[in-house]
Amino acid sequence: MSVVLTIILTVQMLSALSMIGLILVQHGKGADMGAAFGSGGSGSLFGASGSANFLSRTTAVAATIFFVCTLALAYFGNLRTTTSSSVLEGAAVVAPVAAEAASAPAVVASGVVQIPAK
Repeated sequence: MSVVLTIILTVQMLSALSMIGLILVQHGKGADMGAAFGSGGSGSLFGASGSANFLSRTTAVAATIFFVCTLALAYFGNLRTTTSSSVLEGAAVVAPVAAEAASAPAVVASGVVQIPAK
């Protein structure tokens, strides 16, 4: 199970890093006005409007992968196993027994019950 969680976490990190890179490469809406009049539009890698479709679709795919991985990690993180070896669960069972033993009368080795003094 830990191998699956490691793979999901790795895919989530890679999609997050790719989203960061893709978002930083994209230009804002204010840059479209300058590209429409020819300032820098021809020198770009994808042309004046070719980058908007490719980068926005790739960002949407990376975001979808990121959210699916996040939901998968949340699902696997909330799974409860039937046999749990939690320290807190064991302490919760032992604590009331210890409290009852302290208030109950003590039995010595000879079989005589000693009543605690108040």
